[in-house]
Amino acid sequence: MIAGRRFPMHAGLALPPAACGSSSDRSLRSCPRRPFRNGAIGHAITSMLALLLLAAPALAQTYPTKPIRMIVPYPAGGVADVSARIVAQKLGESLGQQVVIENRAGASGTLGANAVAKAAPDGYTLLLSPGDFVTMPSLLPPMTFDPDKDLVPITMVSRNPLLLVANTGAAFGNVRELLAAAKASPGNIAYSTPGNGTINHLAGEWFAIEGGVKFLHVPYRGGVASANGVAAGDVPFGVVSPSSGAALVDAGKVKVIALTGAERPSFAPADWPTLAESGLPVDVVLWNGLFAPAGTPPAIVNKLDQEVGRILRDESVRKLLNAAGIEASAVSQAAFVELIHKEAARYTRTIEKTGIRVER
Repeated sequence: MIAGRRFPMHAGLALPPAACGSSSDRSLRSCPRRPFRNGAIGHAITSMLALLLLAAPALAQTYPTKPIRMIVPYPAGGVADVSARIVAQKLGESLGQQVVIENRAGASGTLGANAVAKAAPDGYTLLLSPGDFVTMPSLLPPMTFDPDKDLVPITMVSRNPLLLVANTGAAFGNVRELLAAAKASPGNIAYSTPGNGTINHLAGEWFAIEGGVKFLHVPYRGGVASANGVAAGDVPFGVVSPSSGAALVDAGKVKVIALTGAERPSFAPADWPTLAESGLPVDVVLWNGLFAPAGTPPAIVNKLDQEVGRILRDESVRKLLNAAGIEASAVSQAAFVELIHKEAARYTRTIEKTGIRVER
């Protein structure tokens, strides 16, 4: 079960079983029953551990010594990309090394996540991504890595609801009118998302089942393309991230029908109702987090956790994110891991409830 998964908090040390005696020993019973520290092997292991403990703080102090690559597994312009660029600039200033953004889109975000999972665990390749691949793996293409074993969560970066936006020429302007139109034409009203199996897709299907209607899902390649499809009138409405739809909302090219989260973020105007306020118990929130390859030294993970947390608590950074429709969420590593487990369990139940399926 997804709910039972456990992420590695830190990379651990696996010590080999010690041998005893010489090659001439005939039986394990000839081994003296004494602690390792009383023998040569014990002294060697103790010395090795002492050196590692002394090296950990030094590693954190010297890291980084070269540019860091931060992979975003979606095209430029979406919430993950915008969050990454704002955080990367500040993180680079803080660490004294450039943090380079690399957009590696494809396979509903798993292409870029796989690249990080297979990268050297040295702190120089990071992933900033929504958590779809760990909270909703059954909806994504088959993965060539195990997110539970191959990635270490560092910290949550942002957390905000999605937007239900409609083309300005659409006949409906609120949730009630949209549901009425869908009931009058079952399965014919299309909605856009950034792709199959995304949190946007789940939100759209959850909205449909709670509203007692059937929509036609049209997956796009990325959030910006999805929002542009609504603005162009190719689809009458879509489920988009605030950062993907903000410019179009400001330009009057799309109108906001509702927020998918139960709680209203600080940047949302009062006239943007939540689906819960519209009488539908839908609560879908898009979060983005920072991950590293499993095996990354704990000292580096801790340093990144602390630095990113400090950056996200900076009021100027929070304002930059809010202006892009993003709510900063400085959640520590321990709390982030716990939240991932809870989200995975919750979305597993929701997927079962909606019956949503994706070709794999």
